[in-house]
Amino acid sequence: MSSVPRVTAVLGPTNTGKTHLAIERMLGHQTGMIGFPLRLLARENYDRVAKIKGARRVALITGEEKILPPSPSYFVCTVESMPLDRAVEFLAIDEIQLCGDPERGHVFTDRLLHARGTAETMFLGADTIKPLLKRLVPEAQLVSRPRFSTLTYSGEKKLQRLPPRSAVVAFAVAEVFELAEAIRRRRGGTAVVMGALSPRARNAQVGMFQAGEVDYMVATDAIGMGLNMDLDHVAFAKTMKFDGRAPRRLSAPEIAQIAGRAGRHMSDGTFGVTADEPPLAPELVEAIEEHRFDPLPRLFWRNARLDFSSPAALLKSLDARPRLPGLIATRDADDHAALAALARDAEIAALAPTRDAVRLLWEVCQIPDFRKVMSEQHARLLGQIFRHLRGRAGCLPVDWVASQVTRLDRADGDIDTLMNRIAHIRTWTYISHRPDWLAEAAHWQERARAIEDKLSDALHDRLTQRFVDRHSGILARRRGDHADLLASVDGAGEVVVEGEPIGRLDGFRFTPDGDVPKPVLAAARGALRGEIAARVRRLGAAPDAEFGLAADGTIAWREAAVAYLGVGDDVLTPRVELLQAEHLEGAARESVRRRLADFVRAELQRALAPLFLGSNVADWSGQARAILFRVAEELGVVPSAAIADAAASLPPEERKTMARLGLHFGSRHLYVPALLKPKAQALRALLWSVARGASLPELPKGTAAPRDPAVSEEFYAALGFVLLGERVLRVDRVETLAATLRRLGRQGPFATTPELAKLAGAPPEELPAMLPVLGYRAVADAAGAVTFHARPGQLAKRHRRTLPRPRRAEIAADNPFAKLKELNLKR
Repeated sequence: MSSVPRVTAVLGPTNTGKTHLAIERMLGHQTGMIGFPLRLLARENYDRVAKIKGARRVALITGEEKILPPSPSYFVCTVESMPLDRAVEFLAIDEIQLCGDPERGHVFTDRLLHARGTAETMFLGADTIKPLLKRLVPEAQLVSRPRFSTLTYSGEKKLQRLPPRSAVVAFAVAEVFELAEAIRRRRGGTAVVMGALSPRARNAQVGMFQAGEVDYMVATDAIGMGLNMDLDHVAFAKTMKFDGRAPRRLSAPEIAQIAGRAGRHMSDGTFGVTADEPPLAPELVEAIEEHRFDPLPRLFWRNARLDFSSPAALLKSLDARPRLPGLIATRDADDHAALAALARDAEIAALAPTRDAVRLLWEVCQIPDFRKVMSEQHARLLGQIFRHLRGRAGCLPVDWVASQVTRLDRADGDIDTLMNRIAHIRTWTYISHRPDWLAEAAHWQERARAIEDKLSDALHDRLTQRFVDRHSGILARRRGDHADLLASVDGAGEVVVEGEPIGRLDGFRFTPDGDVPKPVLAAARGALRGEIAARVRRLGAAPDAEFGLAADGTIAWREAAVAYLGVGDDVLTPRVELLQAEHLEGAARESVRRRLADFVRAELQRALAPLFLGSNVADWSGQARAILFRVAEELGVVPSAAIADAAASLPPEERKTMARLGLHFGSRHLYVPALLKPKAQALRALLWSVARGASLPELPKGTAAPRDPAVSEEFYAALGFVLLGERVLRVDRVETLAATLRRLGRQGPFATTPELAKLAGAPPEELPAMLPVLGYRAVADAAGAVTFHARPGQLAKRHRRTLPRPRRAEIAADNPFAKLKELNLKR
């Protein structure tokens, strides 16, 4: 007869060795599984178990990471990801007191009530769950473990008086950053730990603290769980936090969980508050020091027997009430809220007519909201995913996934931007671990993981740059002797003082790395003056190939931005303005500006040569000069009516010369086809925006596009686009369209044809609003059929100025020539 499976609850404060005990017990069995509250903890303990038992025998399963060897004996998981359909001899749940958490408690309560090992089950957590655990799991043996070290309250301390190896705790991101800035100024630097950091970035910040690179840490309550550090003191700058609904004071167990990070193993720790926070009440201090807290009043629960017959039935089953005393139904869980939002969408509801479809909808709703934007934005993403999965292919389109993931593959931006991108890519990491949802799941897992790592490394760098003063050690090493600090600028532009990088020289602009002490900056200036003088000489002798003009008007030398285009005398002669550079002054500054102006002039004449044809006045007649002036002034596209007089009297040989040089005389516009190409078009757009001191609008894509209401007709015209109703069409296509209309119009009224719609770059129903601009009015008959009628004068091949025929003079009766009219002369 087999023995009854053993159930044990090991309860006690932090630093009691509970997790160590559970790992030892698990490895004493042939198979085992342990669930942790954090992915960070799961990964840390997976590495530990794999080192002991070998990677082939250990699996890691979290929502965002899975390592599954063919036949694992041990499973290290997050609590939500535990594969409970696998039978194992040993099963453990860490931090079981999280049954009382409003957001995730129902998952822990489900494991408490239903997850069991075939031989042994162990629950680890705080004493606060003891009464309810004993009531709900009466067979459990309760084991209390004392803290290895002593935790003592030390009162209040100013930031500048905090001892080394201290952590300062706040809760709002802005408060954390403000404290970190203050500690950086006073103590040279601090690590930063927040729940919004990815595990990799969090580990990197903790690693910096553990390595002694900084002696302080500013953190949220994220340090209260899953991070083992050599902390001696925890100081609370705030004891109020916003819990998602309203601000509230931390409870005694919450303060104890965070303060308990101080003093690890046998080393004692202290906790207190900063000078700006009121002292903790004596009874609260006593409860924390003695580890005596009120028990949890209830555990959160959610029905696990769900009805998938319809979305409405599923929602109803989720609203079920618990029958056991001590349990309370979870409210406002993210997945429940997502399901309620999607079920209100008639299209989504129609896509879930079967149990399998409803089950799929529920699985989609359980995609975590790492960005914490649970509302329309997250629900909209979930809706898109479900529609794709219920589509003909039954999986997520590769192109769509690629576009979503690729736009996150950027390491630029500030700390907030990077944290937001990390949260977003974690959602796609989670999705990539559903091989039934997308093709080549392994590829997307690797891609998402690589992007998260890249963003995490960039985030760690940004945090370090902002909150760690790497220069404070320079003066410490040369205390009292700052006069001869050694400074240099290397070939890559890095400015180094006493072997420590303090900033970069890009072009002629020096950018220090954060707040550099004045004596260090003074030493750097000496090296900068010599290097900048040398760069001025090199730029003056540089060929045009070393310069570049960017689409936004920035001028670069050797890929470093040095100047930009400003408003000049006319559209083709913008002024070169140097970027601010405090070490570039006087004659040196003007010589740089003149050399860059020469480059810009040559670049414009090369790229936009037809616009400069009129610069040599002697080569052309007056009519030609007038035309070429308008071509230059209007950046290569001129309405034919605007130059009708000059064009009518233009000598034929000059017309031919202009055509040979790239100008095209159309029926509606004179334009330069070569300047309609994308690169020339972008350059003309830049010149237009610079001349008007305006921001550069987005360029139309292709030769036909919908009109952007925010873009002026003047800008479209300068680029060579004609406004036709709510569409814009490039002038060369307008000419082709106008010729086709003339051909059709000569045969009388005509109807819309596919050829016309294609030429106009618009659906047929938009033509009645477009063609009147070209001189064709739309007429609808009684049946609603539309035909187009040419207005007078539209059927000529070209718009030419015509002169009236002279009237024949009247001949007086007594004039001798009057008799000639009466003669009938015959040969």
